[in-house]
Amino acid sequence: MGDARIYLRHVRKGDQAELVALAVAARPLHEPWIAPPRTVRTFNHYYARTLRDDHEGVLVCLQSDDRIAGVINVNNIARGAALSATLGYYADIESAGQGYMAEGLRLVKEYAFGELGLHRIEANIQPDNHRSIALVRRCGFTLEGVAKAFLFIDGAWRDHERWAALDPRATLAREGGLRSRSLVR
Repeated sequence: MGDARIYLRHVRKGDQAELVALAVAARPLHEPWIAPPRTVRTFNHYYARTLRDDHEGVLVCLQSDDRIAGVINVNNIARGAALSATLGYYADIESAGQGYMAEGLRLVKEYAFGELGLHRIEANIQPDNHRSIALVRRCGFTLEGVAKAFLFIDGAWRDHERWAALDPRATLAREGGLRSRSLVR
């Protein structure tokens, strides 16, 4: 990826200050859609979740200066017959609208299907979140329908559009361990 503007890496404990500052500064961009960790306490809970087998915390970082441009979480990873996961993501306010998250989401799709061996990844998005819907549409996700009162966000049960991407292979075989290849550092 010689001309790549971004690279992916896993969240580290040392990212606490930068991620909390990112979330606080980008609050107007994220609300009411998502509540990323805005305190040391909520970051510590989030970081502990990234260490579990059913969650991957991936950072979209700029090649130019290693700054974090966004976060993409692969949540609720299910093995067995499902081979699926849900996605959550958010951008740094200074990086929003520059295409970094689209580049990152395309790489996370490749990572989820290739390295994690998943068949399906799904983004559940509130219908009024037009920027997020445009992002998944650009990245090849397909609208499958609306889930009524799907997630409890910002004090209420919210409807969500269900956008999915499927691995086109008829059979799946993991191409390595959870963190074995170079797509995510």
